Amino acid sequence: MRTGLYPGTFDPVTLGHIDIIRRACALVDRLVIGVAINRDKGPMFSLEERVEMIERVCAKLSAQTGTEIVAHPFENLLIDCARDVGAQLIVRGLRAVADFEYEYQMVGMNRVLDDSIETVFLMAEAQHQAIASKLVKEIARLGGDVSHFVTPDVNAALKDRLG
Repeated sequence: MRTGLYPGTFDPVTLGHIDIIRRACALVDRLVIGVAINRDKGPMFSLEERVEMIERVCAKLSAQTGTEIVAHPFENLLIDCARDVGAQLIVRGLRAVADFEYEYQMVGMNRVLDDSIETVFLMAEAQHQAIASKLVKEIARLGGDVSHFVTPDVNAALKDRLG
């Protein structure tokens, strides 16, 4: 069984994330969505809320693709998380050249730590490439419409959170 790990904070999960998850399902039998516990980022949603959002979205995708998809919170090194879940590959989404520079460095470091785990980069479809959770939260905070960037469930969660 080929297992992939797609890590992120998913605060909140966006249509760009969902597009990467859907496409990653074609590469693996089991996809673990690593929901990062990143205290430095000060997430809007709790870990439990982010895991629940991922599970809700991924239940539909799993049924559509036949790929087992599970959410897995983690706070350790990405490479250690990959080992913990038995992943042979790490899936990373790219939006722009700036993403690539950071990801290039991370791949190099991860290869030194464990060269048996490959990293695969996927670009979201063109209509989702500009979506960033940080921008979605900012638009929502300022009263803008984020329905083009997130699922209806996530849109409702943002509205509830922001009042």
